Amino acid sequence: MMTENTNDPKVIVALDFDAADKALALVDQLKPEMCRVKVGKELFTRAGPQLVKQLIEKGFDVFLDLKFHDIPNTVAKACAAAADLGVWMVNVHAQGGPKMMEAARDAVASVSHRPLLIAVTILTSLTDDDLRAVGLQGGAEENVLRLAKLAEQCGLDGVVCSPMEVLTLRDQLGTNFKLVTPGIRPAGSSKDDQSRVMTPKTALLAGSSYIVVGRPITQAKHPLAALQAILTEIR
Repeated sequence: MMTENTNDPKVIVALDFDAADKALALVDQLKPEMCRVKVGKELFTRAGPQLVKQLIEKGFDVFLDLKFHDIPNTVAKACAAAADLGVWMVNVHAQGGPKMMEAARDAVASVSHRPLLIAVTILTSLTDDDLRAVGLQGGAEENVLRLAKLAEQCGLDGVVCSPMEVLTLRDQLGTNFKLVTPGIRPAGSSKDDQSRVMTPKTALLAGSSYIVVGRPITQAKHPLAALQAILTEIR
């Protein structure tokens, strides 16, 4: 089982806030040796690169979760810009295709602070009915495996996937391929808008490399205590 340690924390706290001051107030209650943090579309759009730099200055590894999906040259330049910020991880959409993913890979390959480059497969909010509605054949697991294999072939470091797909991906893609799993909810907590969820301990036992946890920590009365409880569970 993968467990938390000071060299490679397994919990990524999702900073799903609408303002920089709220995000900073939350991270001031956490410790960078215990977790990493994720900045998504809303927070980045409102607060911009300056917030990312502030988080890094506070000692946190930052996962810039913008899910780039565009023509290869545009995505490559966006990934290079993310690398220049000093982020620990950045992602693209696997459905952008091999040329786009290879361009992104090449864009970050030569930078001095090379971030992990991972691909989004199938969003954890999507059900099989949703996939059929957008024209994808087969269920979530089948599509996730196909896109994850494509990402590996393109030289990416890993994928974002539901914890429900981790066992299959780990078996098919080996131990070094990173599996980053949102949809993590401690036992007894609400699923919110996620449809495919798992507890932190179960996800790591299944083979997740890193788990993304948002509201169970960010909306807790005592965020550090909530994080510590998750770390105690996964040990």
